[in-house]
Order: sequence, then C-alpha cells, then structure tokens
Amino acid sequence: MVSEEVGNKLLRFLYFVGAGVICTKGINLWREHEHKAALNSAEGSPQKPAEMVNGVTPES
Repeated sequence: MVSEEVGNKLLRFLYFVGAGVICTKGINLWREHEHKAALNSAEGSPQKPAEMVNGVTPES
C-alpha cells in the first residue's frame, strides 16, 4: 500500500518535470524564432547613410 502511494507520487513528479522540460523547450524555440524574425527585419530595412547616422552633413 505504501509502495503504491510512493509510486503515484513519483509518477506525478515525473509528469511535472516532463511538462517543465516541454514548456522550456517551447519557450526557447519561440525566443529563437522571434530573434531570427528581428534579424531578418533589420536586414531588410534600408539603412541611413553614415553621415545622417553620425549627425554630420557632408560639405559640398
């Protein structure tokens, strides 16, 4: 009877740990996806000329 109770608690604990691993994996995949999307959008946007970024206008 005691072994059943210990077995049930151990099984519930293992389910809990497994759910934590699955959730962590999902969160990391989502962060990686968002990071790649941010990099792709940054590459696709036009960059300002160096003069405008530095606040210096070229002398003509």
